Amino acid sequence: MEKVLKGLVRFQKEVFAKKKKLFSSLSKQQTPSVLFVTCSDSRIDPSLLTQTDPGDLFIIRNAGNLVPTYGAAIGGSTATIEYGVSVLQVKDIIICGHMDCGAMKGLLHPEKLQELPAVKAWLQHGETTLRIVKDHCAHLEGEKLFAATIRENVLVQLDHLKTHPAVATRLRRGDLRLHGWVYSIETGDVWVYDEKKNNFVTLGKKKQKTR
Repeated sequence: MEKVLKGLVRFQKEVFAKKKKLFSSLSKQQTPSVLFVTCSDSRIDPSLLTQTDPGDLFIIRNAGNLVPTYGAAIGGSTATIEYGVSVLQVKDIIICGHMDCGAMKGLLHPEKLQELPAVKAWLQHGETTLRIVKDHCAHLEGEKLFAATIRENVLVQLDHLKTHPAVATRLRRGDLRLHGWVYSIETGDVWVYDEKKNNFVTLGKKKQKTR
């Protein structure tokens, strides 16, 4: 906690002072261009990862970067999607999974969640991910299976997004774009899903297949 409090003081004295004009404008309204959906994992910082300023990203964070299908769970994530798309009129939605995701470990090993009933219930929104992985990735094991689950989950959550009326109507109108990312905490790489290639690709480096 001491580190947090010292950081707050440093923010007020140094960072806020340098960006006072930005914060003054943000105090009146927000106009983010991107809805960024990612995991609650403490090792991910969306603004640091994308090098964006306050006000640029409208953010949803939860275990496993999951998006409940519309009507399955009317809660904070659903309300935030609706507000971001219908009111704030974001132009892009990014679902960003990450390597070494604890939620995906739990999805693959539900027997380890017996003492975590709330987590187990929440991960039901990843059930389609688990079914696809079992049907299409039976030849994989260990880290390769884990990585495939992380990637597949991003694609499944993109499909879940499309069930939300606010998203569906904007997609039909053609003024909203969906993106799937996977971030490597260890290397800093970000793999972006290329629908035409059915691959997650990273600029100028390697490619990874979704299945």
